[in-house]
Amino acid sequence: MSSSSTSALAHVCGLALAFCLAGCFRPLYGPTLSGNSTVQAAMESVVVDPIPDRLGHYLGNELIFGFNGTGTPGPRKYRLLVTVQEHVQTPLVDTVLGRATAATVFIDADFKVIPIEGGEPIVKGMAFSSATYDRSSNRYSNLRAARDAEIRNARNLADQIRTRVAAAFATNP
Repeated sequence: MSSSSTSALAHVCGLALAFCLAGCFRPLYGPTLSGNSTVQAAMESVVVDPIPDRLGHYLGNELIFGFNGTGTPGPRKYRLLVTVQEHVQTPLVDTVLGRATAATVFIDADFKVIPIEGGEPIVKGMAFSSATYDRSSNRYSNLRAARDAEIRNARNLADQIRTRVAAAFATNP
C-alpha cells in the first residue's frame, strides 16, 4: 500500500468520525435539554450579590453585564454569591535599587449559584486569574498599573464564572 493511499484512507476515516460526532454538539445559548427555556433566559434571572472592596465592584459590574446585558430586569430566580481573595507577588527585583520592577496580581474567586428560595447550589466552583504589570519609581503610576491589573483579572474571572454557570444551565435546566 502506498503512502498516498494510506493518507487518503486516514483522511476518509477522520471525515467519517467527524461526521458521526457532528450531532453531539449543541450551541451553548440554544434551547436547553427540556426545550422549554433558553440558557439566556436563565442567565438573565441571576442576581449578583454585592461583592466587597474595589475588586468586588469591578467583578460585580462585569458579572451583571455578562449575565443580563440587556438592562431590563426580569424575573429573579437565582443568586450568585462570590467571595474573592487577592494577593500580589513581586517576582522581579532590581538588585541595585532593591525595588520590585514587576508585580503579579493573583485572584481566587469562589462562587455558587443558589435558588432565591434557598436549597442546594445549582453550580459552585472556583475561578483563578492573574495579571502582571510593570512597576516604576513613580508610585502613582504603580497604583494605576495595579488597578488596571485588577480590572483585567475581574474581566477574566467574570468570563470564567459566566461560562461555567451557562454550561450548568445548559446541562441542568
